Amino acid sequence: MPTLLDFRRRIRTVKNTQQITRAMKFVAAARLRRAQERALSARPYAKEIARVLRSTMARIENPQHPLLTKRREENVLVVVLTGERGLCGAFNTNVLRKAQDVIRANAEKKILVLPVGKKGRDAFRKRGYEFAGEYVNVLARVEFAVAREIAARITELYASAEVDAVYAVFNEFKSVLAPTLAVEKLLPVEGLASAEETPAEAAIAQVDYIYEQPKEHLLDKLLPRYVETQVLRAMLESSAAEYAARMTAMESATNNAGDVIEALTLHMNKVRQAAITREIIEVVSGASSTA
Repeated sequence: MPTLLDFRRRIRTVKNTQQITRAMKFVAAARLRRAQERALSARPYAKEIARVLRSTMARIENPQHPLLTKRREENVLVVVLTGERGLCGAFNTNVLRKAQDVIRANAEKKILVLPVGKKGRDAFRKRGYEFAGEYVNVLARVEFAVAREIAARITELYASAEVDAVYAVFNEFKSVLAPTLAVEKLLPVEGLASAEETPAEAAIAQVDYIYEQPKEHLLDKLLPRYVETQVLRAMLESSAAEYAARMTAMESATNNAGDVIEALTLHMNKVRQAAITREIIEVVSGASSTA
C-alpha cells in the first residue's frame, strides 16, 4: 500500500506537470491569436484572386495554359499539411487519416506525397511512400517565400506532366473547438466558384473589366499566383488550427491534472486518517493492557 510519502511525491509530480501544461496553453493561446488573424486576413485575398481569375478565363474563348490542362489521373500528388510537434490532441492523427482516405481512393494510381510538417514527413516515411519533396519547420511561422517555393514545386511537377492532379489535405480553421478537415484540388485549376459565395458576389465576376494588358498575359500571371495563394492560405489555416488544437489539449490536460491531484489528496487524507486511527487504537490497547 502506498505510504504518505509516496502520495506526496505523486502529487508534487502532477502539480509540476500541471504547471507545464498551463504554460503551454497560454503560449498556444497567444500564438493562436496571431495565427488566426493571419488566416482570416488571407481569406479575402484568396477569394478575390479567384474571382479575378474566373472573370479573366470567362473572357477568353479557349483559355490555354499548362495549369489548365486536364489529363487522365494516373499520377497523383497529395500535399499533406500536419503539425511540427505533438501535444495537440488528435490534430495530426485526423489529418493523416484523411490523407490515407484520399490515397486509398486513388489506390490504382501512382501516388506521390509532399509532406509539409514534421509529423506528416515522419509518418509517410515509415510507410514507405515516395516523396516529391518535404518541408519541415515551416508552419510555426508561415512565410510567403516558403509557400511560393512549395507552389513552384507543385506547378513544375504538373506542367512537366509528372503528375496529373494535385490534392491538398489540411485542417481548415473554423473555430477553436471546431476545426474542419479539408481536401482541395489544387491542379488542374477548376471550380473557382466558392460554395460560400453569395449570388451578389458571384455576379461581380461577370463585370466587364477593362484590362490594360492582354487577357492571355494576365492569365499567365494569375494562374501561378492563384496556386501560391491557395498554398499560403492552406498553410495559414493549418497553423491556426494546430495552435487551437494544442490550446484545447493543454487546457484539458490541465483540468485532468487538477482532478488527479484532488483524487490523490483524498486518498492521502484517507491513508493518513487510517494511520492516525491505528496509532490511537494501539495507544488505547497498550494502556488497557497495562491497567
